[in-house]
Amino acid sequence: MSPSRRYLGAATGLVVGAAVSVQFGSAVAALVFPLAGPMGVVTLRIAVAAVILLAVLRPRLRGRTRGDWVHVVAFGVALAAMNALFYHAIDRIPLGIAVTFEVLGPLTVYVLLGRRVLTLLWALLALGGIYLLGGASVTELDPVGVTLALGAGAAWAAYIVFGARVARAFSGAEGLALALGISALLTIPLGWASAGATLLDPRVLGIGIGVALLSSVVPYSLEMAALRRVSAANFAVMVSLYPLTAALAGFLVLGQRLTTVDLLGMVLVAAAVAGATLTGAPRPPRLEKRANRPKGG
Repeated sequence: MSPSRRYLGAATGLVVGAAVSVQFGSAVAALVFPLAGPMGVVTLRIAVAAVILLAVLRPRLRGRTRGDWVHVVAFGVALAAMNALFYHAIDRIPLGIAVTFEVLGPLTVYVLLGRRVLTLLWALLALGGIYLLGGASVTELDPVGVTLALGAGAAWAAYIVFGARVARAFSGAEGLALALGISALLTIPLGWASAGATLLDPRVLGIGIGVALLSSVVPYSLEMAALRRVSAANFAVMVSLYPLTAALAGFLVLGQRLTTVDLLGMVLVAAAVAGATLTGAPRPPRLEKRANRPKGG
């Protein structure tokens, strides 16, 4: 087996693990919405994950370039936006459907950059999937929930682009730890304004720690490892697994039943994401090599 095939196989395994972890974590998080609300749960998830990774990894701050910090800050903002918008979306529409809309973020980016007729066909296939997901009409879904899920998709696209750069610029999960710290600074004021002292309730805090591990620490670490092995384009192909794992998590944890038509719609969107990124994905950006950089700090 060639090295590239081995890397692709390893990355696929990492993304599968991340998909299962994050979607079941999201399903568990939805159970806490009545107590702390979506923003409160997002705050717990990000803040706890940031504390864990920063304490364990203790990433160095000195010796970083301006470009490093620009990418980390952008990655942190994308993380905060992606999580906040997505959790508010699943408060209004089923988990599996929300993730399917969210996956359109990576699809749109690569369709636009591909500039080929074939990518347009993949886009039409994705729209057909959305049509089926809405029960033959997307207007039957909560429009606010759909808008939030699409916004989360745009943030997810930014997460992939900046995450690939951070993964190659920082060793291990140091860049992820710093980005989560930035996300925590952005979300804590909003979460406290939304949920207040409820965030310190032992039950809510305990579930929040579990959600942070399932939905942030484990999956984001796996995704960063995957992004170091493959291009952002290949990674976007792999995220087509997320809608299907989300539907399974919603069914097993939340009792959200999906019809055969709904499942077919999710499969069409997943196929469109895979097809668009396989046939029209751009080359990954060339990143500065860091092998000879000093280790000080």
